[in-house]
Amino acid sequence: MSRLGLGTMTWGQDTEPDEAAAQLAAFVEAGGTLVDTADVYSDGDSERILGHLLRELVDRDGLVIATKAAIRPNGRYDGSRRHLLRALDASLDRLGLEHVDLWQLHVYDPATPLEETLSALDEAVMSGRTRYVGVSNYAGWQVSKAAAWQRAWPGRAPVVSAQLEYSLLRRDIEREVVPAVLDAGAGLLPWSPLGRGVLTGKYRTGIPAGSRAAAPHFSEFVQPYLDEECARIVESVVTAAEGLGVSPLSVALSWVRDRPGVTAPIVGARTPAQLSAILESEDLTLPNEIRAALDDVSDMAPAHS
Repeated sequence: MSRLGLGTMTWGQDTEPDEAAAQLAAFVEAGGTLVDTADVYSDGDSERILGHLLRELVDRDGLVIATKAAIRPNGRYDGSRRHLLRALDASLDRLGLEHVDLWQLHVYDPATPLEETLSALDEAVMSGRTRYVGVSNYAGWQVSKAAAWQRAWPGRAPVVSAQLEYSLLRRDIEREVVPAVLDAGAGLLPWSPLGRGVLTGKYRTGIPAGSRAAAPHFSEFVQPYLDEECARIVESVVTAAEGLGVSPLSVALSWVRDRPGVTAPIVGARTPAQLSAILESEDLTLPNEIRAALDDVSDMAPAHS
């Protein structure tokens, strides 16, 4: 059984439907179960493609389907009950499903009272539109407040997961967010566990054509991790990989997969070949001395936006 989740952010944009089909088939063949999407990914095309594949390619009952809401197409945050429930219904329509297994608040909306936002989660569970609920990109105090509110009264839907960026290049969440998630009894779902692709080592000598850093819509996403501090961490990962006879990708992914509280890293691949390399890395468990060395070199790696 795979301990990874399959991310679909690029589906419908950089990943064509046939490539998405190949990815999902390979993921399921490897024992993968968790597939993560969001209503705003590729303007809804990610959910549409996934919905088609659930009908035509794989057994939906064997998968855990997760999606998110709280960001409007114009990028504005909206955690209002009205928007969230409408967004969930639209997601179910695109996916062709009566329910999802995990529905997540994509971001924290400071303009909406949290109790109103959380009431949408309760309604979603009570109406059968989702089995479980979680949060994404929340600060530590936001996780704690949401989890405490949901525990305060019988019948409210508990927060069972938190999806956050977490990698050797993004360890600042260990200060407050990870302890809050653990205290809440929720599972941690790291996104971008490969440091936005930088931890694979592909950017050590420049920006390869066809990489995310070379794409206009992704270059700003990758650029913050191309500084000297991150390069130092990447070189340590490469050194560890050479010593173990594996890829830097395998080392970086194994490190985050086995961190305290981590349930399943969410991996996003642009091509089937990239996903194949990721799935092949799952058997690696880092020796304690290498894990300790990577802990030391990346200790509280600075936060990047």
